[in-house]
Amino acid sequence: MTPCPPPVRRAHASPVPYPEVLSVLSRRLREVGQADLCASLVVFLVALPLCVGVAMASGVPAELGLVTGIVGGLVAGVLPGSSLQVSGPAAGLTVLVFEAVRAYGPEALGAIVLASGLVQLGLGALRLGRWFRAVSVAVVHGMLAGIGLVLVAGQVYALGDAAAPPGGPGKLAGLVALPGRVDPVALSVGAVTMVVLLLWGRWRRGARLVPAPLVAVALVSAVTWVLDLEVRRVRVQGLWDVVRVPQVADLGRLTDLGVIGTVVAFALIASAESLFSAAAVDRLHHGRRTDYDRELMAQGAGNAVCGVLGALPMTAVIVRSAANVRAGARTKASRVLHGVWLLLFTAVVPGVLGVIPVAALAALLVHAGCRLVPVREVRTLWGGHRGELLVLGVTAVAIVVGNLFEGVLVGLALAVAKTAWEISHVQVETEDRGEAGIVVRVLGHATFLRLPKLLDALDALPADREVRLELCGLRHVDHACAAALEGWATARERRATGRQGEVAAGNPAS
Repeated sequence: MTPCPPPVRRAHASPVPYPEVLSVLSRRLREVGQADLCASLVVFLVALPLCVGVAMASGVPAELGLVTGIVGGLVAGVLPGSSLQVSGPAAGLTVLVFEAVRAYGPEALGAIVLASGLVQLGLGALRLGRWFRAVSVAVVHGMLAGIGLVLVAGQVYALGDAAAPPGGPGKLAGLVALPGRVDPVALSVGAVTMVVLLLWGRWRRGARLVPAPLVAVALVSAVTWVLDLEVRRVRVQGLWDVVRVPQVADLGRLTDLGVIGTVVAFALIASAESLFSAAAVDRLHHGRRTDYDRELMAQGAGNAVCGVLGALPMTAVIVRSAANVRAGARTKASRVLHGVWLLLFTAVVPGVLGVIPVAALAALLVHAGCRLVPVREVRTLWGGHRGELLVLGVTAVAIVVGNLFEGVLVGLALAVAKTAWEISHVQVETEDRGEAGIVVRVLGHATFLRLPKLLDALDALPADREVRLELCGLRHVDHACAAALEGWATARERRATGRQGEVAAGNPAS
């Protein structure tokens, strides 16, 4: 009988060092929290003057810009999409908002923004966010250039406390008579603001600690307050006094064709700007990439809330987003906290806004408008892609002469036509085989744009030779070219049959 083996003693696994793990996690959370807290303060300091300035340039109370910034942090900031980009009122929509307020009144703004947000939510639900990346880069740069030019042309008047004429062409034409209408004190305030913006922005270390827009506006506001200069200042009404929920009559205006066009323009341009900003922010960090459809829905939800509050439309803003990344933000907590700081500032010390000169905000927006003009891209396109430069220029001019929506449509149409012209390359090769006739090969893309060239090459073939047409090298043939080729072949066969009949009639013995 075999004895039972002795029981095997199993080595007990060493206990998990839970205290050490918790200590590492706690230290890591503190580091991330401190980084996000510092980044949120930087973004708050960048966003504060920009929210006020964009609202003033849009023709609405300054507090509405702050409302949009708060919603961008507290609503869009907590939703999934892009974890580090920051949303709020943007200079890119200033011109369109100003024209909408002038045409339909400030009471219609909430309904328009609400409808635009719902359109964005629908586009995101249909997973169409990625298709915004298919828009021509030249059209985007042209849109930014046109917005920048109109913004600068309008804010130059505010630099001197002068009234701006309506429309882009009117603003440009009025610049001739502007020197005699400006207030020298206000112009000096704006000039000093611009100088501080440029000089402080060049000092990289200082600009990282305190953003240049905040330094410029705070310094000029303090000087004008101490010296008691007679300049126009921001009017403060109180946060809740400017919030206006859209009424039934306001929502009923959404059936107006012009209002529908404005809603579509708001939704498409805000979506494009937000998603292009997301792509740019993704290149600035190595964290999680943007989910474009979710980001589009987050922007739509934010704009829907802005519409309910009667505030400005919001987009993702590359200036604040880049400041957020460079300040060391790790999670979305930084953008949520920046909305908290805006809310606390507006609730606790709203009277500070009344100290800010309008000329200082105008200088801030002139600086932002100049930065929208893509000078580097123009130089690059001039060197090797002048067709794209033409699209950029035409888009910008169309926005200045007309409006933002029409300019973008013109740019898109021109970009599509340019692309169609470039890809419709057709090549006609001929091979003379003596008594066997001529072999004609058509290669490439046969579209109606190249139809004259194709028919000219075919009509130049000798009429008394046999021709064999080979089309196997064509990658694409549209209906116009197919019909033209069939008609050409039929006409040539008829002429060949006619010549054979004439030869047979002249030689009956044959």
